Amino acid sequence: MTLTLYLHPLASFCHKVLIALHENGTAFEPSVVDFSNPGSAASHIERWPVGKIPVLHDSTGNRLVAETSIIIEYLQQHYPGPVQLIPTEAEQQLDARLWDRFFDLYVSVPMQKIVGDRIRPEGATDPHGVAEAHATLETAYDMIEGQLEGRSWITGETFTMADCSALPALFFGSVVHPNDEGRQRTLEYFERLLARPSVQRVVAEAQPYFHLFPYRDAMPARFLEPMV
Repeated sequence: MTLTLYLHPLASFCHKVLIALHENGTAFEPSVVDFSNPGSAASHIERWPVGKIPVLHDSTGNRLVAETSIIIEYLQQHYPGPVQLIPTEAEQQLDARLWDRFFDLYVSVPMQKIVGDRIRPEGATDPHGVAEAHATLETAYDMIEGQLEGRSWITGETFTMADCSALPALFFGSVVHPNDEGRQRTLEYFERLLARPSVQRVVAEAQPYFHLFPYRDAMPARFLEPMV
């Protein structure tokens, strides 16, 4: 297999890349990194010393590609498929890259702050940081609602890399900080995302690991039902 993706099925940033791969039917070999296993963790640290996942290895040329947005750009350059996740027109490229980063930085990152705080040792929690994360999510949700006016996807009528980023951000964000029902466009957008076969496959593959999610008790029942 030319492409190997080092990942964990529960990790939201891995979901972003998996959606991109499944959208185009790109063949790859998944390799699970288990950070609770010292050997698996050490192997990945040797591979990518900062220890983040996902990481893509392309055996053609022995190329290691890290960081989700860079991985998706690499896939489009070297393994293009029918779904063009990064537009060809310059202004549209900027929009896709902007909203890709927006979901990563202003939805996924604060979501992970809230989740991570739940598993901190007693006396080491960060209530102020968690409150700031909730406030950031409120602002982000409002901005997403405004951006979606007149659009089916986050940058227009075409599904892009930014929508790959949106799904895991909104999926786990909706658990730790549910969206206000007044943001109807965002709720409808989330349902369109959930309806895509690539997304359903990613969620189905993650479901066996949901018991490890610190907010498992807050997950809506439908997230636990069969997706595919």
